[in-house]
Amino acid sequence: MEVLSSDKVTINNPADITIIVGYFIMVIGVGIWAMFRTSRGTVGGYFLAGRTMTWWPVGASLFASNIGSGHFVGLAGTGAASGIAVGGFEWNALFIVLLLGWLFVPVYLTAGVITMPQYLKKRFGGTRISLYLSVISLFLYIFTKISVDMFSGAVFIQQALGWNIYVAVITLLLITALYTVTAFVEVGGYSALLDQYRSATPSNFSSMDPQRYNISPQCYTPRQDAFSLLRNPTTGDLPWPGVVFGIAIVGGWYWCTDQVIVQRCLAASSLTHVKAGCIMCGYLKLLPMFLMVFPGMISRVLYPDEVGCVVPEECKRVCGTEVGCSNIAYPKLVVSIMPNGLRGLMLAVMLAALMSSLASIFNSSSTLFTMDIWTRIRPQATDRELIIVGRVWVLCIVAISICWIPVVQVAQSGQLFDYIQSVSSYLAPPIASVFFLAVFVKRVNETGAFWGLVGGLVMGLCRMLPEFWFGTGSCIFPSHCPFLVCGIHYLHFAIILFFCTSVLVLVVSYCTQPIDDRHLHRLVFSLRHSKEEREDLDWELEEKGRKARREAGERRREKNSSGAVAEEEEKSGICHLVGRFCGSSSGSQSHETDVPEEQENLPDISEDPVWKFTVDANALVMMAVAVFAWGYYA
Repeated sequence: MEVLSSDKVTINNPADITIIVGYFIMVIGVGIWAMFRTSRGTVGGYFLAGRTMTWWPVGASLFASNIGSGHFVGLAGTGAASGIAVGGFEWNALFIVLLLGWLFVPVYLTAGVITMPQYLKKRFGGTRISLYLSVISLFLYIFTKISVDMFSGAVFIQQALGWNIYVAVITLLLITALYTVTAFVEVGGYSALLDQYRSATPSNFSSMDPQRYNISPQCYTPRQDAFSLLRNPTTGDLPWPGVVFGIAIVGGWYWCTDQVIVQRCLAASSLTHVKAGCIMCGYLKLLPMFLMVFPGMISRVLYPDEVGCVVPEECKRVCGTEVGCSNIAYPKLVVSIMPNGLRGLMLAVMLAALMSSLASIFNSSSTLFTMDIWTRIRPQATDRELIIVGRVWVLCIVAISICWIPVVQVAQSGQLFDYIQSVSSYLAPPIASVFFLAVFVKRVNETGAFWGLVGGLVMGLCRMLPEFWFGTGSCIFPSHCPFLVCGIHYLHFAIILFFCTSVLVLVVSYCTQPIDDRHLHRLVFSLRHSKEEREDLDWELEEKGRKARREAGERRREKNSSGAVAEEEEKSGICHLVGRFCGSSSGSQSHETDVPEEQENLPDISEDPVWKFTVDANALVMMAVAVFAWGYYA
């Protein structure tokens, strides 16, 4: 993100430039190496890493998939604008990831699915629910993830599949910790931050034309409850009922049903490794409060005229938008207080976090599109075609996301993280409700789930569309959206929406025919250990897909035996490289992989008693740490 202040520090020294260029060379090199990995020529190897990951890569991957440049910019920006309450979004995850590992993933594993729409299709039958989830998930990826990360300053980065993200995660934590210590020293320590933040007001608001703007002190004065996690239920910018319950609902959707996150767990080698990875991720989620939120507040103390600017013309000059410049808090600190060389390393590590986040989102969104939408259009599609279509789809969503960036820039008074959470609060609670009921309530059927999703979507759009039409406004430019529509805080709206959707799903389900248990073995939590044979509701459709894939594979093998192999060997090196990028093997074609057949060998969710006790004890310790942290900052 560009900072257009008069004392702007630019990256123009050899040390910084050398480190950043070296970083890109390393990433490109690893990406080229990854293209020549033979396991990437199959759907299973491409999407789930062969289900061989151990606990520490799972935990690091969960954290890295979640933390991107949107967090660095968004958390620090909201922290600069309103204090530590935004850290509640991060600390809430310590409890939710345990639900993921202990309750949801066992069912997903025994169901033998790759994507979340596949699970709903097996659970309820039919195609309309899984299709709805695929479409709405792709919508959320574009408007709350990809466009946000691009807006955070990395629209030029392309995905590099196969890049090892774990070294970058460790480096990210170490360098960010060093940087945070440097920032605290610059401001005078934690106690000085407590005192100085409350007086960090811009000095140039007095130059604003009183005839044009009606400004009140609350527009430029830091909140008095800035160091409280739980705030007034009616006047707080993040009211405590929403922080406690609303964040839990949105977090339940994200951590327990979102393709990007769940796909990390499905790649684990056992359920014990899934649980241990979730615990590791939970501990790592303690860090953003100290490594992102507090530095954002420090940035406001050090640069109140820029980070806390209130004059629209001045804000436009500083950061390109009139509604405020809190989003520049983190990058402003990085380019201003870090020494040469270390500044370049810090920026390179931030790019690494962005790259890993985008790579996870691109991979998961292409999985959704190819496995749940494209296979409906072309059930006979080969593995190579699916991988090519997935990568073409990535290019499409990148283009759409770029077009959406101007909306992201001005939404929610220019606070990026609030924009992410508000859109999620309008669209995600119905999905969270349906998944929760699907996993834990056998009586819920396809009719109830579908109409619950439709009803929830209508309610969410009735709030979201007027808010975008009228704008969320800012302190100086208030929104004209009617109070009846936009007056309820988005986190409170998430609670209402979740409750209404759940009631609608249950009422419709109990008024219609139930699903027989023979269709639910290993698809609901109470039947996760069942050894009975399951009769899939759509077995005829799945068998048709298997048959089409087998026929396509036979036709291709016949083509190879008739001379296609010789023709392939005559191709140029460039053609071989393109083929590698598209997912095919060199020398000979990889055998077609029938995805449903890959899923017939269901993972074993049994656990060694000793290791099960170990991860359970660690989960209790982590919850105790989380309760202490919440209580200390409440």
